[in-house]
Amino acid sequence: MKRTRVFQMTVLLLVIVSAVTVGYWLFDQHVRGVEKTTALVRLYDQQSAAARTLLAAGVPVEQVRTLLPDLYVGADQVALAPQRRAALLDEQQRRLRQYSWEGGFFLFALCACIGVIFAALRAETRVLNEQEQFLALVSHQFKTPLASLQLSLETMGLRQLPPEHARALMDRMLADLTRMATMVGQILDSSRLSHGRMELKHEPVLLDATVHRVVSQYLERAQTDHISIEAHVAPQLQVLSDPIAVDAVVRNVLENALAAVAPVGGGKVTLTARAVGSEIELAVRDSGIGFRPSDHEQLFRKFSRLNAGAGSRYYGTGLGLFIVQRLMQLSGGRVSASSEGLGRGAEFLLHWPSVPVPP
Repeated sequence: MKRTRVFQMTVLLLVIVSAVTVGYWLFDQHVRGVEKTTALVRLYDQQSAAARTLLAAGVPVEQVRTLLPDLYVGADQVALAPQRRAALLDEQQRRLRQYSWEGGFFLFALCACIGVIFAALRAETRVLNEQEQFLALVSHQFKTPLASLQLSLETMGLRQLPPEHARALMDRMLADLTRMATMVGQILDSSRLSHGRMELKHEPVLLDATVHRVVSQYLERAQTDHISIEAHVAPQLQVLSDPIAVDAVVRNVLENALAAVAPVGGGKVTLTARAVGSEIELAVRDSGIGFRPSDHEQLFRKFSRLNAGAGSRYYGTGLGLFIVQRLMQLSGGRVSASSEGLGRGAEFLLHWPSVPVPP
């Protein structure tokens, strides 16, 4: 990566030097053009003085005109011929226009290259920073359940525990393993989606069955964090998508909603679905920490975490909403998010194509 950065900086420096060189060339050509015109005018002034001397010496006017064709020689006046003056000025303007167009084009191209390279450097820096934050986050996320697993196993190995205590420790170990498996699954899904290696089916999926199955898996966690979950999905609503993709989308959005509500000490998450034209809309509303409206687009960026920590035990990997957006795109649907501001909750709208009704 260091070699790539050195190469990019070298190219950027060379392009900047080239742009400065072209700019100087334009300025120099302009100065030279003006100087050339000035020198020619001075030469014609000298010829006019010579013509006046010849006339004063008695040389015929016609002979002076033959000797100096670029001058207008009259009985009492000697000056640069109007047509020659016009041709001289036209030549100067033509060259200036030529240099301006050619130099301007190259200068524009070089400036565009500078902009593209600079934008690439900024994007690369941002991605590197996000990856470093992601690695630090994932390391911390794995360290916590691993430490919990180690403590539980050491406790069980030191002494014989009552069945209820042993059962509680086993439940905690299973929860830690599930947490790590979820994080690994998100990382793998993110990699496959980024490289386009995931193929989805398109078949009818009962939305209410998926929503209620996912919600049931989070009821215990929601109860611990004093969060109520309500789901209102009509049983006849069917979406045209991949069953696994619908499950992953609902799971990640619900996980995000719970993580947003937990820091405020409890609240409510509501899931409602309805048919909207040729689509099925699932709205997931929460009373959590919310986000600034200007951060809407950043929500779905890879590794993006607007409220990292925020007092919640569920930090996440910053991949959940990225996975949601990619899965919705691959399913022919879309996802959007809105919030009235920090501390005012948020709403996520998921739209899938509905199953066509047979005639």
